[in-house]
Amino acid sequence: MSISFVRIDDRVIHGQLVTRWAKELPCDGIIAIDDAVAADPLLSAVMKGAVQDIRVWLFDTATAIEKLPKIIASEKRYFVIGKSPVTLQRIEEAGIDLQNASQKINVGPMSSRANTITIGPNQAVSPEEVAAFDYLAQRGHQIEFRLVPDASACRWQDARQKIK
Repeated sequence: MSISFVRIDDRVIHGQLVTRWAKELPCDGIIAIDDAVAADPLLSAVMKGAVQDIRVWLFDTATAIEKLPKIIASEKRYFVIGKSPVTLQRIEEAGIDLQNASQKINVGPMSSRANTITIGPNQAVSPEEVAAFDYLAQRGHQIEFRLVPDASACRWQDARQKIK
């Protein structure tokens, strides 16, 4: 499949992604999707600079919706990284089926913020993110919270029980 890995990570692109995940699951390129990151030239340059030897594209959500069908049809292997599950929900609502492109959605760090509930180590979700995870799970996605490849995983169904 052209999309070999789908991840949600509030840091978007960082060293751990490249040193741990890209070695475990080789890829030809990384597609990062976040409106704020794509709109910030300095932050975009920093993110692209964190990766060596792998092409990186930073898209806002609208551009990702336009480009993802071609990426999915490609023979190359790409990571797709969104900063939030809300981004992936918007992509699916636009008619792009990430379920057929990747086996699972991996969830990395989602830092604690105002109005969030902690559901795991370095993982906190807002009500909007809970709704987005529920949407993705109802569409058949296997969602696992795992910071690095050799760490234990927690399924969304189990994490969801911590939320009242």
